[in-house]
Amino acid sequence: MEMDSPSQCRPPHVVIFPLPLQGHINSMIKLAELLALAGFKLTFLNSHHNHERLIKFTNIVAYFKRYPGFELKTITDGLPLDHPRSGNWFLETYEEAIVMKIKQSFREMMINSNPPVDCVIADGFSGYAIDVANELGIPIIGFRTSSPRSFWVYYSITDIIKAGELPIRGSEDMDRLITTVPGMETYLRCRDLPSFCRKPDIEDSTVQLIVKQTRKSTQADALIFNTTDELDEPILSQIRTKCANIYPIGPLHAQLNTRLKAKHGESFDQFSNTLREEDKSCIPWLDKQPNRSVIYVSFGSITSTSRDQLVELWYGLLNSKTKFLFVVRPDSVIGKDGEGEDFVKELMEKSKDRGYIVDWAPQEVVLNHQAVGGFLTHSGWNSTLESIVAGVPMVCWPYFADQQVTSRVVSTVWKIGLDMKDVSDRKIVEKMVNDVMVDQKEFVNSATDMAKVINQCVSIGGSSSNNLDRLIEDIRMKRLKTTKRL
Repeated sequence: MEMDSPSQCRPPHVVIFPLPLQGHINSMIKLAELLALAGFKLTFLNSHHNHERLIKFTNIVAYFKRYPGFELKTITDGLPLDHPRSGNWFLETYEEAIVMKIKQSFREMMINSNPPVDCVIADGFSGYAIDVANELGIPIIGFRTSSPRSFWVYYSITDIIKAGELPIRGSEDMDRLITTVPGMETYLRCRDLPSFCRKPDIEDSTVQLIVKQTRKSTQADALIFNTTDELDEPILSQIRTKCANIYPIGPLHAQLNTRLKAKHGESFDQFSNTLREEDKSCIPWLDKQPNRSVIYVSFGSITSTSRDQLVELWYGLLNSKTKFLFVVRPDSVIGKDGEGEDFVKELMEKSKDRGYIVDWAPQEVVLNHQAVGGFLTHSGWNSTLESIVAGVPMVCWPYFADQQVTSRVVSTVWKIGLDMKDVSDRKIVEKMVNDVMVDQKEFVNSATDMAKVINQCVSIGGSSSNNLDRLIEDIRMKRLKTTKRL
């Protein structure tokens, strides 16, 4: 009788490698836990800087000890430890020398891994990880952490330029329809393209970098998207023409909630993967408010606002007569060091009768709180999915990159909110907040209906649950093929 080799007996060893940004870490660490629940050996590879922040603000080490074989490892992000890493630092510092430093470290880790790596799931923006995995004969899956529609727009930029639809010709051109993104011809305007498409120079290095990385990601053995067939099927079918094997397994936070509850019960305490300290004092404040009476306001971990923009937003909220919970990171206010913090304190004092202001909030808990009836958001993909799952309609104020695309889809395709892009005027803020919170009940009805559909996707037999099972089985049975073997 032929005996199985040790490599056939052990669980698959999967390395998960996100970009060093909060939103990317957020969804990829949830995927890591889902695979750990399936019995895989997991290595989660984080930057030194972000690992230290997770240790400071979370119980990450103690939490993941419950999974035998779950290992937290670190790698350089190419920058000195004292670099501030603020704003859009990643794209601003992305250059060949830094990439080569990360690539070399990643390659050494893959070669020296014990047990050997059976599959890499790398951020879809990390083209160098595909090169390393292919060189070493390791199957690799790209995880695109933004929405499929924004991915498809990124992929189509070369075609948009060839058709003469870029560059944008001044402000009068912003509402012109873009006709060269298949499946999005009826609603995508110049204004809704990713923010870097507004650059007058289409040869700009940022534009070229994002196009290159997006096209490169289709060379992976498969792609993962944090979405459902029900949300994005028209675009997923387009993406399959470029990469046949895709796994729509989202929303990952809801998928993880469902599987943890099935295993441990309702009271299971989940991991909060924040890189900032959460101010949970807002929860007792919410407990005192009537149902669906509060609009939650947060613009994510990267967005920067001018003092004037913040004042307009704040006055719009005050004038709306709606109570609000406002997340204002002190480092998000553009100005001299310390000015942002003083300004936030000033706003807090003036808002105490109508609102509550915190530096950072436990967002998933907030959105699922019965007092919250709307979300004024930057339209980051994780935030959008969390709002959809909670059945909370949105007012979208996108900041950069994929957020411009998402805000358009929320308002025009899914009709579960309003798009406030390119505006920071108190009267418009007031009107849109009142529309979503008070005047237009159809937003609440649409958001509630969509939440039911999307929550069913992650239940047993739902599309995303089935796709996750298929991913797990494909990794376990080594069905993924690499383009090159040693």
